[in-house]
Amino acid sequence: MLYCDGRIHKLVLWLLAAFVSIGFTLVAFFPASWMAALVEQQSGGRLTLGEPDGSLWRGSAFIGAAPSGSDPVTPLLPGRFNWRLSPLLLLGRVDVTLENPLTLPQAVTVQGSWSEWRIGAAALLLPAERLSSLGAPLNTIQPSGQMRLSWAPLRVARQGQVVNVYGTVTLELNDMAARLSPIKPLGAYLLDMDWQGQQAKLALKTRKGPLLLNGGGSLENEYLRFYGQAEAAQGYEDKLANLLNLLGQQRKEGNRNFIALEFRQ
Repeated sequence: MLYCDGRIHKLVLWLLAAFVSIGFTLVAFFPASWMAALVEQQSGGRLTLGEPDGSLWRGSAFIGAAPSGSDPVTPLLPGRFNWRLSPLLLLGRVDVTLENPLTLPQAVTVQGSWSEWRIGAAALLLPAERLSSLGAPLNTIQPSGQMRLSWAPLRVARQGQVVNVYGTVTLELNDMAARLSPIKPLGAYLLDMDWQGQQAKLALKTRKGPLLLNGGGSLENEYLRFYGQAEAAQGYEDKLANLLNLLGQQRKEGNRNFIALEFRQ
């Protein structure tokens, strides 16, 4: 009987070791497609990963809009993003490195816990042509140029379904042009976003160029409010008249004519 009990004991140990080995093997080779499902969930179904390759811990994919039905995923940004995710995630520690030579001048690091993260300072290069997807009047203007989104270290905290962001994000728009304007470029602009929780204060100003834009607003709970002014620099009034009329309603203050900018979404 004791001999039989010893055999049973060894059998149980071997089974436990086998299950542990299988478990570690499955964890080590989680497919990269699991990351795509995670991105869709965290972005509310707006974004996904196209053509994911590799594993959950080390893989690559391009970022695209989440497909509807059987539609293929359309890339939103140039190049493929490569990620490295530490297995310490299983113990509650987040440590991610993200790279893309065509879009990220330097690697982006994300560190923290399951509920709070610190995103290291970095920048993201964006094609201005993507602005047309935001709808009128940008889809008519069809802007082009170079955009650079940069940020100081950001703190992101999640409480249930609520995500709070703290830090400063800057969008640089350089050598901007429009299909409807013969003047190229129209100018260079700077949009500052000061994030405090779920709300960001917006401030837009012109750095140079014949098309002068300025204003401010807020972005709160995905609801955008922006109020500003657009006008032509002296000597460019006639050449920019058609473009300015597409941007908003004409207003006048004394001898000064300008276009009132108002966006709500």
